[in-house]
Amino acid sequence: MRETPTDLQQSLLLVYPVLRSLPPEQLAALCEVATLLQLPASGELFAEGQTCKGFPLILRGTIKVVKSSAGGREMLLYRVPPGDSCIITSSCLLADSPYSARGIAETPLSLLLVPIDFFEELVANNRPFRDFVFRLFAERIAELMELVEEVAFRRLDQRLAKLLLARGDAIHCTHQALADELGSVREIVSRLLKGFAAAGLVSLAREQIMVVDRAGLRQLADPGR
Repeated sequence: MRETPTDLQQSLLLVYPVLRSLPPEQLAALCEVATLLQLPASGELFAEGQTCKGFPLILRGTIKVVKSSAGGREMLLYRVPPGDSCIITSSCLLADSPYSARGIAETPLSLLLVPIDFFEELVANNRPFRDFVFRLFAERIAELMELVEEVAFRRLDQRLAKLLLARGDAIHCTHQALADELGSVREIVSRLLKGFAAAGLVSLAREQIMVVDRAGLRQLADPGR
């Protein structure tokens, strides 16, 4: 069933309460000029080198932003859930530059794409919205710096152990998906997982990893603790 303008405004304010700072007529105008996009899981929202078309406000689902190498390998940079913002999109809009990574719907996705001129007006004239954009920008940059530090200075087995711990005790995903998130290749991740299993840290099944020894994984992920 198609959302009415009132339903759309309520959905938007629920996940982006910062927009409550807008005058009612400006909020109504935003919902009127923005484009409602819906993508299936694995659908591509934007591609590297593509011109940015607007600022996404995510209502449902999650975007994963990945960087691809010339050889086809991918690395997950970050995820964008509802209520969050995509800093690569923000930087493209503010600098008038093309995308430097890909945005993919990790789950079925529903979002409003705010036109560039409307986004620029909000950043220029609405301080709460401007603070929201730049606060999330700063937080995401800090996360990316942490990712750079991990890739540069931590071994892959430590990063894999940390990732498994963050996913819980029952992890339903392929070795390829883990490799993509770590910026590695499936063969290396599979070999490490087999080593973890031999050490009694995990048990392996088809597209499933069960954490058996969390303390052991924690020690591997951060041996200095």
